[in-house]
Amino acid sequence: MNVLVARDRESGVAVVTLDRPERLNAIDLETASQLAAIWRELRFDDAVRAVVLTGAGERAFCTGIDRAAQVAQPASPYSTDDPLLTIGPKANDLWKPVIAAVRGMACGGAFYLLGEAEFVVAADDATFFDPHTTYGMVSAYESMYLALRMPHGEAARLTLMGTAERMSARRAYEIGFVSEVTAPGAELEAAVRCAETIASFPTEAVQGTVRSVWAAQEAALAQAHSRAPAFVALGNLPPPRQAELFGARRSKDFRTR
Repeated sequence: MNVLVARDRESGVAVVTLDRPERLNAIDLETASQLAAIWRELRFDDAVRAVVLTGAGERAFCTGIDRAAQVAQPASPYSTDDPLLTIGPKANDLWKPVIAAVRGMACGGAFYLLGEAEFVVAADDATFFDPHTTYGMVSAYESMYLALRMPHGEAARLTLMGTAERMSARRAYEIGFVSEVTAPGAELEAAVRCAETIASFPTEAVQGTVRSVWAAQEAALAQAHSRAPAFVALGNLPPPRQAELFGARRSKDFRTR
């Protein structure tokens, strides 16, 4: 399994861990499928009342889609398939609160997950960036999630600057994208502590609140997502050119800082 689930029946908290540290917890097609299945499984587990999502290892929470994953696409831009669209809890109708615990890099497709978490707890060494533009790709879905979670200018800067700049955990906290910053290694404990508190409250009230907060933004997100395939089809460089740019910059962009 590329995704691990640990349930604490006493506290009502489940910890979901992306477990591909050797690939910086990048998401391949198998991992995407496992995530969707886990969220749907947790929907029906009444003993789980809150969830913490994290990544294995110290280097990365998640670095988006695994470049080694082969995603066949139809010729028509109106039928583009995005394998990451179904990896989040909300995409799978899970209305139990999900708290993200981030250490190291969180970039690109990681924002599909962070965008559907209730809030984010980050280690002081966490960094956030979006490499799409650097590699000749449109940041569509990622930028839409970010635009709902941070001021417009900050979302624009993060997505447009590509790999040239990384947002620190402290800056993410200052603009409200991260709700708490901890010492490195303490982020999971802090997130679990929050989840345990929330899990101790009446389930119906908690899930109704999760649904209410999400309702305030889901209409805008759905409308934006409906336009994303056209933006991607028009703005992406041909795959061979993307691969060329990726190969030229990979060692520099994903080095540990």
